[in-house]
Order: sequence, then structure tokens, then C-alpha cells
Amino acid sequence: MRKVLIVLSEFGFWGEELVGPLEVLDAAGYESVFMTPKGRRAHALPPSMDPTYMDPPLDKLVTSEYYAKKTREIDEGTRIDNPISLRDWFPERPYFSSPHFAHGLEEYHNKRDQAWKDLEAYDALLLVGGSGPLIDMVNNQRLHDVILGFLALDKLIVAECYGVTCLAFARDWTDRRSIIWGKHVTGHALEYDYKDGTGFLNTNLNMGPPPYPLELILRDATGPDGQYHGGVGHTLSTILDYPFLTGRSTQDSHLVGELMVQVLENGLRRYGW
Repeated sequence: MRKVLIVLSEFGFWGEELVGPLEVLDAAGYESVFMTPKGRRAHALPPSMDPTYMDPPLDKLVTSEYYAKKTREIDEGTRIDNPISLRDWFPERPYFSSPHFAHGLEEYHNKRDQAWKDLEAYDALLLVGGSGPLIDMVNNQRLHDVILGFLALDKLIVAECYGVTCLAFARDWTDRRSIIWGKHVTGHALEYDYKDGTGFLNTNLNMGPPPYPLELILRDATGPDGQYHGGVGHTLSTILDYPFLTGRSTQDSHLVGELMVQVLENGLRRYGW
């Protein structure tokens, strides 16, 4: 049985971006294992359960009745209860100013090597999007190490929406070059970013626009030999440049799942560019 590690933000994930690929993975007979940054139970963002929600930049309804219902079932059910705690699994790299830094760094690498061996049990990594990842996934060193572990094992790494930013910031500590340098990716375009109202669960924080322009980060992170694909004006923007599979936003979610199966079953290595 294929096994997929799925990472969810504790500050809110977008329902369809979990349900879309999850339904495809379920139908293919895959096992899905859920993880959150600190082991707390994740929940869906309210707009992703509301079929009347009007997306401001697109000026259209973006949550269908079907996905609203399926997201509520996930959010109110028990399937994503008791996730793996990333904090308990992967070590934290010590500060340079820590006492006995040399020993601490050696211990960190030894623990990370063991955690990387644990990743051999998985066939793919899926980073689910929404606004929540901005807080607890994007600049999470432990999650970067998970991504680097999948990369070292040459396994499929999938990211949706703002989850794609994790790929831009996941870097080997020595050369510090983005792992998507020279690669083709997609992600939330400037035209589709909110001007106001970026919200999060478990906090009173309600921002205006997202705190960073993802498109510009991805353009810089892919370098002169890679490319960011926004797909503005097109319903879908899904890019596979193995081992990275990226989906721009909500509507790409089901296709992301289908492409995951194509990669794992049929060896697909390129799509969308």
C-alpha cells in the first residue's frame, strides 16, 4: 500500500485543498497519515465550508456545495484527530550561541538522520494550503527538514497554494539555495492575492493582504533557469517538475491528487509546462 504524509496547519487549512487530493488517494487505496507542527488537531478555514463565500479577487463563489459538505465532514469527524507532532518527531537546530554548540549540532544531525530514515516508509509528502501555513509551516525549520528528507530520498513532494512557499524556503544549511532553483512551479498569483481580510484560526489576527507576495518569492527562488507559472485567467494552474508537484489554488486540488497517482503508479515526471 502506498503511504502519503499530509501536513496541515494548526491555524487553518483550506478544505478543498485537503479533500480534493485525499479523495483521489483514498480511491487509489493509499494510506494517508496526518501531521501538524505541534501535534494539535487541525481545522478547516470557515470560508472553505461556506458555499456562499465570495472570493474578493476573483469575484466568484469558490466553495462548491460538494466541497463545503465534504470539508464539514472532515472537520467535524475523527479522521484527522491525533496527528503526528512534527515538533516531537524532528529535532530543532541549535542556536550558534547555545552552550556546547558543536555537540548540539552533532546531536541535531544525528537525530535528523534518524528521522529521515523514518521517511522511507512514505511514498509522498503533501503540504495542504490555505492561510494557516503562513504562520506555522512556511518558515518552520523542522518542516524544511522533512522536505529535505523527501528530496534526499527522491520522493514526490506536493504543495498547494501558500504551502508552496515552504519549498522556496527549504534549503540545505550550507549552500542556502532554494531547492526549487531551476525548477518550474506554480503558486498564488499577485492578481489573486487578497487586499484585505487574510484570516487565521486560533488567533485574533486578521491581516490585510498576505504578509508576503508568493509569486515574487517563487520567481526569485526558481532562478534564471527555472520558471514561475501563474496561469492567471485560467481555471487551473498545476505544474509537475519532478520531484515537485505544485497547485496554484483551490480548483487545482483534485487534479493534484490525480497527478500524484500518475507519478507514483506510472512514473510521470512532467506536466503543465
